Amino acid sequence: MTNDDGGLSSFQRRMAAIPKEVRAAVKPALLKSGEELKSAMRQLAEASRDTGDLIDSIAVTGPGETTPAYSQPGGSKVVGETSVAVTVGNTKVRYAHLVEYGTAKAPAQPFFWPAFRLYRKRITSRIKRAINKAVKESKGK
Repeated sequence: MTNDDGGLSSFQRRMAAIPKEVRAAVKPALLKSGEELKSAMRQLAEASRDTGDLIDSIAVTGPGETTPAYSQPGGSKVVGETSVAVTVGNTKVRYAHLVEYGTAKAPAQPFFWPAFRLYRKRITSRIKRAINKAVKESKGK
């Protein structure tokens, strides 16, 4: 018999089994990683600086918070309890995707995905270390 939800219920059960203190202990690593990624994106976006509005619109949204309206990717959403979101755009800046991918008249000046690919391994390692440390500490209690 197959699971019709694609494994979602299994994943939700596993997430619910994680003690709250472990989830709370990982939050600083998530926020630090988000800020580091934001900084890298801002540096890479300098090449496309015109007014600076795009660079200023790069934002980190922590667990349980709502991303800015009109942000890329996805617009306004509530970030999960064990997640952090780095978004670009706001009500004033709705053209981040045009800078990232280019247009017929303007070349691409990527900043979002290159920064993500550059820092992915480092961020993943930091979060895994924080999880492992928090789990070990929670077992000792």
